[in-house]
Amino acid sequence: MSPTTKNWIIATRPWSFPASTMPALVAISYIFYTQQTSGSTVNWGYGLLALLGACIFQASGNLIGDYFDYKYKVDRKESFGSSRLLVDGVFQPKSILYFGVGMLLLGSLLGIYLLLNTGHELLWIGLFGVFSTYFYYKLKFMALGDLLIFIIYGPLIALGTAYVMTNELNLNVLLLSIPIAFLVVNILHANNTRDIFHDGQANIKTQAMLLGLKGSKIQYILLALGAYVVVSILVAFSILHPLCLAVVITLPLALKNIRIMQMAEVEKPELIKDLDATSAQLVMAFSVIFALSNLIAKWL
Repeated sequence: MSPTTKNWIIATRPWSFPASTMPALVAISYIFYTQQTSGSTVNWGYGLLALLGACIFQASGNLIGDYFDYKYKVDRKESFGSSRLLVDGVFQPKSILYFGVGMLLLGSLLGIYLLLNTGHELLWIGLFGVFSTYFYYKLKFMALGDLLIFIIYGPLIALGTAYVMTNELNLNVLLLSIPIAFLVVNILHANNTRDIFHDGQANIKTQAMLLGLKGSKIQYILLALGAYVVVSILVAFSILHPLCLAVVITLPLALKNIRIMQMAEVEKPELIKDLDATSAQLVMAFSVIFALSNLIAKWL
């Protein structure tokens, strides 16, 4: 049976897209907040294209990552994670790889268009994004996945989005991306903590495996609460408007996720099988309130 349109969509894992779109959304909202004082000419259309491009690159990374996880037996019948479409035999492995590479080319073409209409600084941002998207699986297998995700789904996306809008590298945008990057890393970290046992059988190393269960729980808690601390610091230094402290509304969801993480056991991955999804929900809730606060603060 041929894969359906729904299968092709599911293969990209659209429920994970807050990881890429939210850093771009918050960057756009911050440019809006600072537009009057910065004096920069802003291209809002390019900002939206950057958001779309980040989403396309993530879809590509999800597909290519699923292919290599299946190839190296990280994803198996008994393991969790991925879209499950390769494990369940819905797609041939090469179909997923070609789909992922095609999305990567599409994202690259969009990046080239923005590069030709903005400035050369976008080149190194784009190249880093392309190579990281394709070779992420190698770094994940070497326990460097958390670091790479922090860089891409925080500073890189936010900085690139702000740059195509203003033709300026905005340090403040880089700083305000840090709390979002913390929360995005927790999506991956929840996934890797859940998969410590199965990843060990696949002979790979993730940061969760190196930290152990206790250390992994501590990291998750520090990143979850650290997001709120960083926003508070940025408000204290007048980089953000005090209204941005409204992100504390999402703290109950963060605490709920922390309680779930504290239940984790290496030999019972099912206890936190959905924590990556609820961590993604926190990214969206936190970022939407963050962005709305920037938009509203413009008029205060």
